[in-house]
Parts: sequence; C-alpha cells; structure tokens
Amino acid sequence: MKKRAVAVVLGLVAAVGAVGNAVGVPPSPAALASASPAVPAATLTGEVLSGAIPVAATQVTLYSTRLSGTGPPVVLGVSQTRANGSFAISYPAQRHSAVLYVIAGRGAEVRLATVLGTSPVPGRVIVNERTTVAAGVALAQFIAGRAVAGKAPGLQNAAAMAGDLADARTGGLSRVLATAPNGNQTSTLPALNSLANMLVPCVRSASRCDLLFRLATPPGDRVPRGTLDAIADIIRNPGHNVRGLFALARSGPAPYQPALGATEMPDAWSVALRFVGDGNTINGPGNMAIDARGEVWATDNYTFSTNPLARVCGGKFLLKFTPTGQYVQGSPYTGGGLNGAGFGITLDPHGNVWVGNFGFSSAKCRKRQQPPHLSVSEFSPQGAPLSPPPILRRPGGFTQGGVSWPQGTVSDRDGNIWIANCGNNSVTRYAHGHPDAATNLPDLGVTKPFDIAFNGRGQAFVTGNGNSKVAMLNPDGTAARPPIGGGGLDRPLGIGADIQGNMWVANSGFANVPCPDLNQAPRQPGSITLINSNGTVAPGSPFTGGGLTAPWGVAVDGHDNVWVANFAGQRLSEFCGNQTANCPAGTHTGQPISPSTGYGFDGLVRNTGVQIDPSGNVWVANNWKKFPFPARNPGGYQMVVFIGLAGPLRTPLIGPPRPL
Repeated sequence: MKKRAVAVVLGLVAAVGAVGNAVGVPPSPAALASASPAVPAATLTGEVLSGAIPVAATQVTLYSTRLSGTGPPVVLGVSQTRANGSFAISYPAQRHSAVLYVIAGRGAEVRLATVLGTSPVPGRVIVNERTTVAAGVALAQFIAGRAVAGKAPGLQNAAAMAGDLADARTGGLSRVLATAPNGNQTSTLPALNSLANMLVPCVRSASRCDLLFRLATPPGDRVPRGTLDAIADIIRNPGHNVRGLFALARSGPAPYQPALGATEMPDAWSVALRFVGDGNTINGPGNMAIDARGEVWATDNYTFSTNPLARVCGGKFLLKFTPTGQYVQGSPYTGGGLNGAGFGITLDPHGNVWVGNFGFSSAKCRKRQQPPHLSVSEFSPQGAPLSPPPILRRPGGFTQGGVSWPQGTVSDRDGNIWIANCGNNSVTRYAHGHPDAATNLPDLGVTKPFDIAFNGRGQAFVTGNGNSKVAMLNPDGTAARPPIGGGGLDRPLGIGADIQGNMWVANSGFANVPCPDLNQAPRQPGSITLINSNGTVAPGSPFTGGGLTAPWGVAVDGHDNVWVANFAGQRLSEFCGNQTANCPAGTHTGQPISPSTGYGFDGLVRNTGVQIDPSGNVWVANNWKKFPFPARNPGGYQMVVFIGLAGPLRTPLIGPPRPL
C-alpha cells in the first residue's frame, strides 16, 4: 500500500529544534547540556537484546516526535551499548504530549525499537524484537524508516496501544496480551511472538536481512528501511506474502514462545485484541461512535449473563472505552431511558451521545420486563443522561417524532439527529438536536429502514432492509430522488460514506430485521454496493470477495478504503475505495484487499458495528455468540480492535470521513 503523505516528510533533514537535532544528526553532549538549561535532566537506561542475547556496540538513539505532528523527530540523546547490551542516555526531561521512542541501530538494516509514550515515561527499558513488533504494529500508520510522525490524538493513542502488546520496561508481553480475554484464548499472542521471531535472523546477522525486507516490501512500493519499517509494512499489508513470512518466522532461532506451530499459518498478519470492560456488564455490543479524543462509545444489547441459556432483557448500559480498550473512569453509564440499545449511536457536534433504544431482549425475557421500542437517549460528553428517565408508565428517553424500533441514529454536521425507524418504515428528524422540533418522514419508498449516512451536501441515504432499496433525502427531509434499487442491493444493513460522499452499502443477503433468522442461509456470501453521491449506482456493483460473509457494518478509513464487519465467518473484510493510489498496486475500486478468507481472527464471533479511530485501529463489535440461542442469551462479550490496519480518521465521524 502506498505510504501516507506524512511519511514523505519524514525523510527530510530539518534544522535543529528547540532541543536536539534532526534525524540522523546526533547532538554533542555540550549541545544537549545547553539546549534548554531550565529543563531538568532525565536519564534513560536499559538493555538491547535479541531474545536473551545482548546486542553490543550498537548505537541507541532517543527520539521525540514534534508537537506540530509533522516534520522529522528530534534527537534527545545518543548512547552506545556495552558488551552486556546496556546503555544510558541523559536528556532534557519532557513535559508535553510528544511521543518518545528509542531506536537501536546496527548499520542501515537493524532498527530495533521501543515506544516510551508521552510524559511521564519509563526510566528503564528493554529493547528487543518483541518491543519492535509492538511499536511497528501500533504505530504502523505513523512510521517511515526510523522516523515517527503524526497528528494528535492518533499518534499519542497509538503509542499507548503499543503498551497493550509489549511491556517496554521488561521487554516481555503486556498484561493485556498475556491474560484473558486474550492470552491463550486467541491466536494473537503466538502470532505476535512469530512476528518477533521473523526479525531474529536479521538482528543477529545483517546479511540475513534481505529475505525479510523482500517479503515485507508492499506491492509496487519501496523496500523497508530497517526492521521496524518492515513490521509496519507487514501490518499495513497483512495479506501479502503470508506464507513466505510464516516460513521465515520458523526458519531460525525462535526465542519468543509460544509461537505459531507448523500447521497454524495465519490468513493474514493482522494483530487483534479483545476487551471486556469490567468483565460483568458487556453483553451484545452493537455499534460504536468515537469522540475527538479517540475514546469509544458503544451500545449494549442485553443485560449481562455468562449463561447462554439465561433470560436476558434489554441492556441498560452505555459503554465507553479508552483508546487502548479499557473502560474510562465512570463507565458504563446508565439512565435517560436507555433500554435495549441496538445499532444506533452517534456523537453530535457538541459531543453529546445519542443512542437508539431498539428494545433488544430475548424472547424469554418476562413480559413485564420487556423494553419498549420507541425512544432515543441522549448523554453528555461526561456520560450524564440528558433525556428523561422512565416515569410511571412512560418509557423514558425521547419519543417525539414517531420513534419506532430505532436502529441507525446519526447526526449530520448541523446537529440534526436522524433516526431510522425499523418499526414503522419512517425516519425521525430532530432539528438541531431538539426533540420538540421533531418531524416524522414517512413514505420513503423503503421498508424496515436500518442505517443512515450523509454525503458532503448533507443529503441522507437510508438503507431499506425490507425491500432492498436505499432512500436519498435532502437535508430538510424531502426526497432528493426516487428510491435507489439494483446494483446488487440485497437486504442491506450498514451504510458508510467515503471521503467524497459516495456510499458503500453492506448487502447481508439474509438478515431480516428486527431479528436475523439464523435458520435462513444467505442466498450468497454477501456483497457491497457503491452508490455515487448523486444517487446513481456505480458501475461494477455489487462487489464480492475479501471474506464477505453476511456483511453488516461498514466504515471508510482515512485512505478511503472500505471496511466491513461480517455477521458470520469470524473475519474482517477490506476493499479498495475510490482513491486507488492508497490501494495495493494494480487494485481497482471495489476489489478486495483482504484475502478470500478475510482478516481472520479466532477471537471474533458474530460482528455488527465497525469503526475507525484516529490511530488507524479498526474497532469491531462482538455482538452475538458464534453459536447463539436467540430466544435466550445470544450476546457476545467483547470489543475487538485490529491494531494499526487502517488510515487514521478525524473523529467524531459526522458526515463523510476526514483523514487525520
């Protein structure tokens, strides 16, 4: 895949910054001492190791990224490893949000790395192949050669995510990766160790780097500039040369264990983690909205139970995760009439969160506990409910405008809230977010409206799951044209705009909302349809392959590529969008980038929502169990994050996506 524009500037030689020099120009000790006399000195000590073997006589450089988000990083200090691999660097202590990282270089090929993150940072680190993989995976969208650059909050959040993979202090596995719901429950831990083992031959003998670099080179692109860059290239192109890289990981010393066995070759070199919040509240996450800081808000379908045969009623929690997958303090939130939320969740221009209360529950939920299906809830950026609670027999939430079994709940750039009413074939529109200014838009020409997205002119596109059409509405809610049909539209669910305001639609091929019938097999594996921003179906639609299996949610990243969550098959799919320069060489719009198996992950179950964050991570909702009991407790228990795969986005997503 072609490098981002931010990567081009990284090779430039810049003038000396406020502290330190441009990349590749180590400062003198005197310069370091006099660079900022008012800033106290700090010391970083550590070791450079290959497995357990010291890497001696190697230059170690401590870098700081620039606060501007562009330009080459600043050298804070340089050291040389001793015979036991140890080093020490004195540098001006940092008091800002720049990201600090270490590169241990031996010639042009070996670039072992570790990420310290933002201040305060560790005082002692281990640099090895595993920390290099963690850095390369998490910072994949911000790396070019030995240099790292990118805008906030994406770069800072990505640096923090590296800590979910490896512990910079010890060089070992992080607690997140080493324990449930990750650890020995998924293939990620051995896959990460296999990636680390790929680097070992090159680190121990530079003459053995050529094979790694050749296999990691993206189609039609340049050769990696060292081992760190090679890992970033592998993550940015996870389906490329999988077999050759797997053989390389098993061809030499393999100090990082457990690793993938001889019969465990992955479909792609994607790295995914699962998150469960506090472990006793998530049951059926449906969809997500990501705020300006990269924090992730998610709906939750059901009340929590680990028993698949339990009677579960409507979930009453709004979930919020840090950019590294943990609950934020105070999460989950409740109140405001929240009850059985489904696919509908959005952030408005004020940062408030709106949730559609579809009214999910199992059929065995007692009648008096069955949730209503006629409201939306609103929360402040701090998670405080702004919509009314239930009072006597009133359901709570906002019910104005004929809300009925709401699914897609989406804000436009003017703060109008649009709600797809699956229950009465209409859309409710809250002008500027005021429920008392509600209008109901019937007679759309679509049945069972499910999801909504907007083009650059503020026109709304509404998927009709019931009659396999898409409505196109003007910003005031009037029809912009007759409903759109054809192009392979087949029981559509999710819809996502691309950067130009064109629409990508997920054709499930089987799902009949309000509840999919798992006894009804899809007529086809599923497809996606491209609708131009003017409402015409793009030639070539529908598009298939890439692992599509009952596609549900759709998201478009900062490269304009298309990501699809699949309700079956335990895989994530990626397709080339309209900006083909950001796709592998020779790939055209609508062609799959992911392999025919998709980006498989054994930690997935049945997935619905998918969203992209400012770090280029792909978030997926583990909504239903792989083998569910729909009448009892079908809900899944995790949020899943595919790390560093996608083009970073500016969030929140309001209207067409915008690259970070």
